[in-house]
Amino acid sequence: MTDTKMKIEHVKITVEMLVRGFEDNAESGVRAYGGRLDIRPPYQREFVYKEEQRNKVIDTVMKGFPLNVFYWVKNEDDDFELLDGQQRTISICQYLNGDYSVNSLYFYNLPDDKQEQILNYELLRVKYHILFFFPFRHPLL
Repeated sequence: MTDTKMKIEHVKITVEMLVRGFEDNAESGVRAYGGRLDIRPPYQREFVYKEEQRNKVIDTVMKGFPLNVFYWVKNEDDDFELLDGQQRTISICQYLNGDYSVNSLYFYNLPDDKQEQILNYELLRVKYHILFFFPFRHPLL
């Protein structure tokens, strides 16, 4: 018999930490956070945000307003799967990657201080650890 418990942590990370190692390709999937975050695990839908929704995410970050919490699950190999926040995460990563512009401005065209503001923007993520405990039974009992 196993006993399952969940440990929940609230962690702040910057956009710069999130987008580090961003990769979006069919073979290796969609990853970020130094390759440790699986943004699109098998149970996630494809990216569906329209241009307006995607731009609103970036506008929110540029204005310093809070985004909703991102939910990550820590897996057995100490990497993470994104449980909630895929659309926002991909919007941020693609913008910083230069895949699209907002109001005709790409990230790399922004003044240095605006780029720094975006890179230093703090995201709140909730990290779940699912813990399994296997009670030890002495063979002679």
